[in-house]
Amino acid sequence: MTLPAEFNALVGDLDYPMFIVTTAADGERAGCLVGFATQASIDPSRFLVCLSNKNRTFRVAREAALLGVHFLPAERDDLAQLFGGHTADDGFDKFAQTEWQPGPDGVPLLGGCPNRFVGRILDRFPLGDHVAHLLEPVAAEHPTSSEEFTFHRAKRIEPGHEA
Repeated sequence: MTLPAEFNALVGDLDYPMFIVTTAADGERAGCLVGFATQASIDPSRFLVCLSNKNRTFRVAREAALLGVHFLPAERDDLAQLFGGHTADDGFDKFAQTEWQPGPDGVPLLGGCPNRFVGRILDRFPLGDHVAHLLEPVAAEHPTSSEEFTFHRAKRIEPGHEA
């Protein structure tokens, strides 16, 4: 096996949590299923979210000051499919298909994901086919403890666009 294939097989065995990231800018809303995200610092609080540079959410986020990061509950296959299996590039309105409300700066907050935070984008870093967004939390909600929807379950979703 070649190095890239071997590495991809190795990290493909990881089963990390999936997130839905939402944003708003210039009158547009966008959101997508995200697997590349992690806490990056305890003090000060920082979180890193990577968005595919082929994704409409990435294009809207370039003009945005904030991102909403939703911790996807294990039982919400419907939201994983909605935000991972469809793209607004073909005119599909994901937000017309689910309950949401505007948060800070109009960032859509999904009703089906009560554990979430909104973060101010401090910096952006190109990392190949994804761009990392370093976030500083400005609002957070954690009303429940629940199991997260994980990567291995998300692998079954037919992507709305190539990665």
